[in-house]
Amino acid sequence: MGKGKLALVLHAHLPYVRSIEPGSLEEDWFFQALMECYLPLIETLEKAKNEKDQSPKITISISPTLLSLLNDKVLKNRFPSWVDTRIQILKDSPYNKTFASINLQESIKRQLDNWKKYEGNLIRRFQSLERSEVIDILTCAATHGYLPLLRENPETVKGQLKTAIKEHFRLLGIKPLGIWLPECAYYENLDEIMQEVGLRYAVLDGHGLLHASPRPRYGLYAPICSKNGIAFFGRDSDSTLPVWSAKEGYPGAAEYREFHRDLGWDLPLEKLTKYGIKDARPLGLKLHKITAQNIRLENKELYDQDMASGLVKKHAKNYLQGRKIQLDLLEEKMEISPLLVAPFDAELFGHWWFEGPKFLFELFKQAKKEKVEFTRLKDVLQKTQTLQLCNPSPSSWGQGGYHHYWLNESNAWIVPEWTKAGTAMVKHSNKVRSNTFENKLLKQAARELLLAQSSDWSFILRAGTTTELAKERIHRHLNRFWSLINCLEGKDKISTDFLSKVENEDYIFPAIETKDWNSYKNDSNLY
Repeated sequence: MGKGKLALVLHAHLPYVRSIEPGSLEEDWFFQALMECYLPLIETLEKAKNEKDQSPKITISISPTLLSLLNDKVLKNRFPSWVDTRIQILKDSPYNKTFASINLQESIKRQLDNWKKYEGNLIRRFQSLERSEVIDILTCAATHGYLPLLRENPETVKGQLKTAIKEHFRLLGIKPLGIWLPECAYYENLDEIMQEVGLRYAVLDGHGLLHASPRPRYGLYAPICSKNGIAFFGRDSDSTLPVWSAKEGYPGAAEYREFHRDLGWDLPLEKLTKYGIKDARPLGLKLHKITAQNIRLENKELYDQDMASGLVKKHAKNYLQGRKIQLDLLEEKMEISPLLVAPFDAELFGHWWFEGPKFLFELFKQAKKEKVEFTRLKDVLQKTQTLQLCNPSPSSWGQGGYHHYWLNESNAWIVPEWTKAGTAMVKHSNKVRSNTFENKLLKQAARELLLAQSSDWSFILRAGTTTELAKERIHRHLNRFWSLINCLEGKDKISTDFLSKVENEDYIFPAIETKDWNSYKNDSNLY
């Protein structure tokens, strides 16, 4: 029996928020994630890789929509100006002379320098980390479609997965074998489609394994294999709760930075309009600490970077010691090496929890001393000779553990719209077309269908935040889909100018193939 290991799994995803016009709220989502999460995360992994006493190993999924945003030249060109504006706002704010503001300015400038040094090419840096065996990159469904709610037309599930694989291969140059199923959502026989398109492993929430048939002998602490040859890993709640929970875990500590108090809410609107920001919104500029959970936002104290950094080291040590205790107990009872799988949204590290990237670095730094070894999911499968044969249970990692968060009174109306559009897409993809214009119409219809299927908009409708934006996005993509389909059916006419406009705005998945929605098997065009 070998030594047990810990597998950290991060899910990096944003919906397709590209906008022709600069300054949109959606574009802010992407730029804030770049500044607070993706740049610090890459910096952390590169730094840990170059330390002699560290052996960082992590699994990370990068959704195809996020890859597209990272590769977008328009967004790349806008980002430095967006960052410079934030720095200037800090300098002009009433907090300018405080240590909290000075430290934040330095942090932002460092990330901007980090960006410029590599010419904004985060994809190349992810590739380098994968070649160095620091990370294992998983794909996701093309637009993060919630697959159990698309199952009435299995071809639409295939369309999500095949398009994702193509985009992953196009931008990263390698065929993905692992996938982060959107929201870790699984339904019966999804593994058959996964096997058909060339995927081999995925992560599920804990009950996806614990309720499997038969029940796995080692519970969550070893991957299982489905009847169709797909390996599944289960989330260990003991390994995740201390990190993601603001109430019961580390992120809620008084000395850490307060997420909800943002300078964008503190400054008057006339000050924001001076910088071309037309409405009150979070700017990604947070200068206060949590102080205490029960204190009102306006009474929060200013953030102290040094105090927070000291606490990060203590929390990293505490986390590793907890995992070591877990692994020691499991090693006594198991005949194979135990595995702890700890999956998180990547944006927890830096965006939601500002100290998250420092926490990761401290984990890698202290791991040797605390006798905890990290691994990637890919490495586990390569070193495991046999897996128990089990059928996973339908599940998700959403509230309630199944599909309710994406199928309730606030968003259930979308599902029949997806089904109706999916049926039309399958019907037209089965037809052989020699007309170039018709093929362009159908390819763009496929893009609009995928964009309408994004689970992010359903999530927003249920959460009650920016709901009008979510509704607008859903209706925009569905309306464009039907305009394109009606033109194909001769019910309507659209101009080449209209098609060019839509293609320019929804500029995603250039390698898309409409044959991926065929109602018969045809995998010759996967790559």
